[in-house]
Amino acid sequence: MKQCTHADGLPHPEPGPLSETCPECLAEGTHPVQLRICLTCGHIGCCDSSPGRHATGHHKESGHPVMRTFEPGERWRWCFVDHVLV
Repeated sequence: MKQCTHADGLPHPEPGPLSETCPECLAEGTHPVQLRICLTCGHIGCCDSSPGRHATGHHKESGHPVMRTFEPGERWRWCFVDHVLV
């Protein structure tokens, strides 16, 4: 089974969110379907079901490997590089 090779390098504690919603969606006037938080810097981006796919865009631009859901009651994390749940 494939594992994430990046989780051990994440900052502790997790960074705080830089915003309460996806700033790119806000600027574009679109509505995010669900939010994700970058576990390297705290950037908030929308999921791939949203029109802008800004969490994935943030990963592609920054190289930051792992995000987690920013939805209430959820705690899962995803590694963009290894394509696995962390």
